[in-house]
Amino acid sequence: MEHPATPEDIAVVEHQLGRYPRGMVAVGARCVCGRPLAVVTRPLLPGGIPFPTTCYLTGPSAVKAVSHAEAAGVMAEYNAMLAEDDALKAAYERAHRLYLAFRHELAGRLGDSEEHIEGISAGGLPTRVKCLHALLAQTLVMGKGSNPIGDLTMARISDEFSPDVCRCTVE
Repeated sequence: MEHPATPEDIAVVEHQLGRYPRGMVAVGARCVCGRPLAVVTRPLLPGGIPFPTTCYLTGPSAVKAVSHAEAAGVMAEYNAMLAEDDALKAAYERAHRLYLAFRHELAGRLGDSEEHIEGISAGGLPTRVKCLHALLAQTLVMGKGSNPIGDLTMARISDEFSPDVCRCTVE
């Protein structure tokens, strides 16, 4: 909640997603130009709908680059790495606990219940790689080292996306 969402941020994210960003409470990461790259979403959406994906990737260049990585089969490679590398597996489990703690603090600040999503994080954490978008969003929001698969994804797509290089388009 360091950077609460402004009406302007919400309008930009609505344009990025092509729909209204339900439950958006903050911008967790920005492009160097200032546009949102990843947002923080409350644990309960309007109407009381549980939503475990607290860190949500919105920047079009990031979303596109991650989609290319997923289409290239990177998730299978990362899942194999998790199965073979105990240190990576332990770091990924820590990422899961960090995600839950982050959401729990947010839920406490907002008065949101986590009862229907307790123990559930995002992206396949803590046992498999299911969504690189969510895992990269965690890295962008919480910083390098927060999610090893998010970090690997960031390195993998660096020719197509970097938060330090503006690739935003203005329509």
